Amino acid sequence: MFRLSFYPVFDSYLLVALVALLLMGLLWFGPSRERTSRRQRTMLVLLRAAVIALAALAMLRPTLIYTRTTKQAATLVVLADQSRSMSVPDAVGGKTRWQALRDTLGDAADELDNLTREFELKAYTFDDEVHEVDVEQGRLDLPEQPEGRQTAIGASLEDVLRREAGKRLLGVVLLSDGAQRAYAPRDLPPRTAAVRLKHLGYPLFTFPLGQSRGLGDARDVAVKDLIVNSSVFVKNELGISGQVRVDGYVDVDIPVRVLFETAPGKMEVVAQEKIKADADGRLLPVRLGYVPQTSGEFKLTLEAVGQPGELVTTNNELSTFVNVLKGGLNVLYLEGALRVEQKFIRRTLDSSPDIKVDYVRIDPRDPQSRPPDLAERFTPGKYDVYIIGDLDSTTFEGRELADLAECVNRGAGLIMLGGFQTFGPGGYGNTPLAKVLPVGMDRLERQRPDEPVRGDLHWPGPLQMRPTPLGMMHFTMTLAGSRRENSSLWAKLPPLEGANRFHDLAPGAIVLAESGEDKPLLVAHNFGDGRVVAFAGDSTWRWQMHGYESAHKRFWRQMILWLARKDQTRDRRVWISLIQRRFAPLQRVEFAAGANSPTGDPIADAEYKAVVVMPDGTRQPLSLVRENERMSGSFRDTRTAGDYSIEITATRQGQPLGTARARFLVYRQDLELDNASANAATLESIARIGGGKALAPEQLPELIRRLTEETEHLEVRQETKKTFWDTWAFFLTVVGLLGLEWYLRKRWGLV
Repeated sequence: MFRLSFYPVFDSYLLVALVALLLMGLLWFGPSRERTSRRQRTMLVLLRAAVIALAALAMLRPTLIYTRTTKQAATLVVLADQSRSMSVPDAVGGKTRWQALRDTLGDAADELDNLTREFELKAYTFDDEVHEVDVEQGRLDLPEQPEGRQTAIGASLEDVLRREAGKRLLGVVLLSDGAQRAYAPRDLPPRTAAVRLKHLGYPLFTFPLGQSRGLGDARDVAVKDLIVNSSVFVKNELGISGQVRVDGYVDVDIPVRVLFETAPGKMEVVAQEKIKADADGRLLPVRLGYVPQTSGEFKLTLEAVGQPGELVTTNNELSTFVNVLKGGLNVLYLEGALRVEQKFIRRTLDSSPDIKVDYVRIDPRDPQSRPPDLAERFTPGKYDVYIIGDLDSTTFEGRELADLAECVNRGAGLIMLGGFQTFGPGGYGNTPLAKVLPVGMDRLERQRPDEPVRGDLHWPGPLQMRPTPLGMMHFTMTLAGSRRENSSLWAKLPPLEGANRFHDLAPGAIVLAESGEDKPLLVAHNFGDGRVVAFAGDSTWRWQMHGYESAHKRFWRQMILWLARKDQTRDRRVWISLIQRRFAPLQRVEFAAGANSPTGDPIADAEYKAVVVMPDGTRQPLSLVRENERMSGSFRDTRTAGDYSIEITATRQGQPLGTARARFLVYRQDLELDNASANAATLESIARIGGGKALAPEQLPELIRRLTEETEHLEVRQETKKTFWDTWAFFLTVVGLLGLEWYLRKRWGLV
């Protein structure tokens, strides 16, 4: 296509016209008629007019423009989801999503073939990675079944852009169920990739497949939750609870059972029950129990037995590990008043993994608060230590206190705490505990709950608690390493707010702590095979509130150990603490480790080595970081499902302190089918962000035709300009005319 265009000087035709008229007016001023002939004057005027015409033409700057239109090369990318969730049969006609995808691309084969005559077609499938597939006559060579274990939509779009870098894309066609299920680092959000497509000008067209209800129609039984204590004492009941979701099995009896590890690698059914859902999608509670008979670390699994027709079975069970503690201490804490002291004592004892505290509060004003099995709790061997707080003696019925006295006689420990209704004021002087407690009591000390507090029965605070010389050497009163440090620490502890007055001591009782002369605070003696302590105070919580948490914890732990006759144990304990015992694949495992002395104090200068044992038995060393008096570490290589264990070896100055081992598991997770619900909303969102549109699968052929035909945006116009006024020929013509005009005038004697 040719066209002539003018570009006048200063874009003004008027200026060119005025200059041309001015020059034409100069033609009137030529040689006189007397000196030239008519023929000579005509020739000179014609030469000058030609020069003026060329000057005007140069000022108009005429340009001949040749325009040629060409079409750019472009590529259409087809990206098909081949993850396992595409095998869910929830498409029209009972087809799987994958069958629907294959049919959709098959129906568009002719249009895709036509497109390849002018453009390039690149096809990929994707799961956690992208895989290029061959295309022949518009048909994609797709695998028979989708086997991918992840759906990395965002990362796959980014991979396609990298592979097709440097090309112009007609667009990207994405066929998927829209649910991204991917582990790091392949979990790039799809919206991030869609934004990049938008910036590059490549429209994204999405075609959703599948239903958002997912596995509900596919029938599935899944254990959704498992709650169990991480530790339990030997021959104590371990409570196990969980939740099971039932889809597609209404009014079907489904066995749920607990499997417990009885030998390495051997799991046995130890408890079971049947559940039945009365409606689809029910989340049913499960509560079972088991009493372990031996100590150690054991695997526990809650399993819903697989049902016929289940598509997924990897979600039928959940597992964890339980520490069954050997020689653990069972403590019964009986309290009547809502006191601050009981909260702090319970908290500090609960922090010890080998001490289990059962707390029972009996409100004297509420008979319903009395547990119906209270009498059974005074059976010999039931508890190792009993703690009695501010609880009046009338709370107990029948032979309960006599049975408690017999428990102590057979080896249980007992401590009674100070309070308004303990010791003599609580009426214990007329009970079977009168001969058990290490302090004397008489009936005149009795103080009814509704009576005013008697000053002769209680010491007002502040009372500084100090070990006696005998107490300074006692196990319960040793809070620091040396005698001097121990004495200094006791002097720094905050005083008690008050205490009970002990007017008399039992024969053979020893005073372990006092506040000045004649103010015994802590008295102990033996009764039969048991140990008994009378503690006049009830405000050791002040120690912890003023920053002496370690002293508070050590005092009460040592008190319980002494009462239970565990003070002679000298084995150091190396420990490992895991925040949880179940991890998803590729999830980071964090743990802490340390070593404690027999009294539970951390050994600050211990040295540690740690390894992790993989499911295949290989061992990998782990790095540890010191955090105050303990160590912390982490482990990341949890790709493989199975049982792992962390082993810690501790030494001190070259001498072994012991070893510890903690197990955890990486559960088998079918990331694609555990929740195979489609997500059309995601596809619609990223299509809108990517400058395209979400379409129904049957609209794919129409889209391909439109992309093939509507190619105006790919056309590129190339213009070639040819000018004459700025060429040597034009310049020489003008100079030649001027030179000829001067030559003629010279010849004719006009110059």
